[in-house]
Amino acid sequence: MVQLAESAQRRSQRIFHKMRLQALGRSHEGRKFREICETLVVSAHGGLLNLRHEVDHGEMLVLVNPETQEEQECRIVYLGEPGNRGTRVGVEFLTPAPHFWGIDFEARQVIVDQRNPN
Repeated sequence: MVQLAESAQRRSQRIFHKMRLQALGRSHEGRKFREICETLVVSAHGGLLNLRHEVDHGEMLVLVNPETQEEQECRIVYLGEPGNRGTRVGVEFLTPAPHFWGIDFEARQVIVDQRNPN
């Protein structure tokens, strides 16, 4: 499922996109973990996902795309409230990676621009 989430103040377009991927990092207690998680929203600069492990703001994660086995280092920039599916965790890639999610963000931006010709 892919839907657009627009914001004029963002560096890149956000897209509602559910995708399973692997996250590797250190828990709040300092223990290494590896878990399969799911994204909620993605962009060329990061995403929002649900994690079951407790993590700290500012810590590093490595995300692995299961289809391509590509790894992307990222920093935790947002922690939501814990829920049934884990905690919503916002991550920012250390370097922009528009192709990590398998989505052509540039083509989607052209479509949005054509719909809103200002």
